[in-house]
Amino acid sequence: MKRSTLFIGQLLFTLLVCAFMLVPVLMSLLAGLTRNYFQGVSSGLTFDWLAQVWQAYSPTVWLSLQLAVACALCVCVVGVPAAYALVRMNNRFSRAFEELMVLPVAMPGLASALALLLTYGQFGGFRSSWLFILVGHVLFTLPFLVRPVMAVMQRQQLPVLEEAAASLGAGPIRRFFNVVVPNCQAGILAGVLMVVTLSLGEFNLTWMLHTPMTKTLPVGLADSYASARLEVASAYTLLFLLMIVPLLIALQVIGARLSRGEKP
Repeated sequence: MKRSTLFIGQLLFTLLVCAFMLVPVLMSLLAGLTRNYFQGVSSGLTFDWLAQVWQAYSPTVWLSLQLAVACALCVCVVGVPAAYALVRMNNRFSRAFEELMVLPVAMPGLASALALLLTYGQFGGFRSSWLFILVGHVLFTLPFLVRPVMAVMQRQQLPVLEEAAASLGAGPIRRFFNVVVPNCQAGILAGVLMVVTLSLGEFNLTWMLHTPMTKTLPVGLADSYASARLEVASAYTLLFLLMIVPLLIALQVIGARLSRGEKP
């Protein structure tokens, strides 16, 4: 009886916490589909605000997608070999380098952006292009790919597999692409999804690095909150969630499969 009462109490508490967190999100989404938020649903539902947001801010959506894809590619090119090197070295220098790599995550985004501006801000063409923001995103998201790839590499016992491939005549490059990468696909995929999600939603660093011609989705979202009607800002939030939520669900599914030792 006591156990049943405790379970019910825990369930109610969990539902209250979920409602506390989700109700504001749902209210914001509803505002983006309501003709007049202050009159409520009785004013009618509409997609006009979404159309207005798309007409005004669609360049920020495409730029954010472009940045996220480019960031994922760059992080893969840099991060997978880096994870492999860190796992193979496995000494105090590799551990120190791993901690150093996490510094951009530990530092406030504004501090990282200021460091980039002080270092590369004098290069006018580079400063005004989306590539400048890409550099910041790569520095910020790199640890989120390296860590899961390292975890998979350590679990797969790659030295044994590489020795077997070497005994069959495979060189270092062939072993990397034919043995290491295929056995780390789960970690790479999980890391890429995390990188894309973080790049799409990154605001602090991007806000300081962007120019009027390189506004991303979160920066446009902040701009809509500051300068537009509440319904327009809420419609922008709905558009943002439509892009982010599928990625988060995919990340959750892959994470669950990895924890069970399955392939994604």
